[in-house]
Amino acid sequence: MLRALIAAPALAVAIAAAAPSQAADAQLQKAVANPARAEEHKARDKWRHPTETLAFWGLKPGQTVIELSPGSGYWTEILAPYAKATGGAYVTTGADLENPATSEGARRGRAAFEAKYADAAKWGPVKVVNFGPQAKPLGAPASADMVITARNIHNFMYQQGMLDKVMKDAYDVLKPGGVLAVEEHRADPRPETPGVTDGYVAMKTVVAAAEKAGFKLAAQSEVNANPKDTKDHPFGVWTLPPVRRSAAPGQAADPNFDRTKYDAIGESDRMTLRFVKPA
Repeated sequence: MLRALIAAPALAVAIAAAAPSQAADAQLQKAVANPARAEEHKARDKWRHPTETLAFWGLKPGQTVIELSPGSGYWTEILAPYAKATGGAYVTTGADLENPATSEGARRGRAAFEAKYADAAKWGPVKVVNFGPQAKPLGAPASADMVITARNIHNFMYQQGMLDKVMKDAYDVLKPGGVLAVEEHRADPRPETPGVTDGYVAMKTVVAAAEKAGFKLAAQSEVNANPKDTKDHPFGVWTLPPVRRSAAPGQAADPNFDRTKYDAIGESDRMTLRFVKPA
């Protein structure tokens, strides 16, 4: 299925796309080397390849970049200082404060994230916009150069209609020629599990959702591939680092669970894709 989807032309694109990873600008390298970054984030660089990944996506000085669902701030700690240093802007998303159905826990999580990165002198300005199934657009139409979604597609698939909304919102906020940057746990070459319950997504699912919104697949990279990942773990992708789950959700961690082989695998095998909004 995957081979039928990408075919020979896309393979040529992937090979050609390897070159930009060698040309990351000095400010990007400085942002990645920033000693202010959390130690737990820096420890993940060997799996997430930040300089190579951002160069592949085509990050450039002065761009307006929107990151969806930033988690603990791995990319925030690189992209916000980079934007500050190059005259760009970094925007990310948080719980939808305008939606009365948003839980108190989600609201507290957003407040904690905003407090964590409130020091603009340290991180640069970090703007947080509402995000969720009922949220308003990510920004003014055609106002952003890049939208990044890293390891989030499976989460968007758990809510009916959310993936379509995310793709449409990303398309609308991007300038013509703008980039939708995707990193996601990759199910291929095996089939995607029903309901994506293990967190692994088929590449064809991502491509179909992006193309439905109007995007075109411009390039793919193996920079975040991990051939050691067998994708058959007892607690899905979350068995692997960094989550390292040892019991089903809602159950206490199992102190007797043998983590040896899962830690040896490292982080998941991931697709890294660059989509473009046609000019």
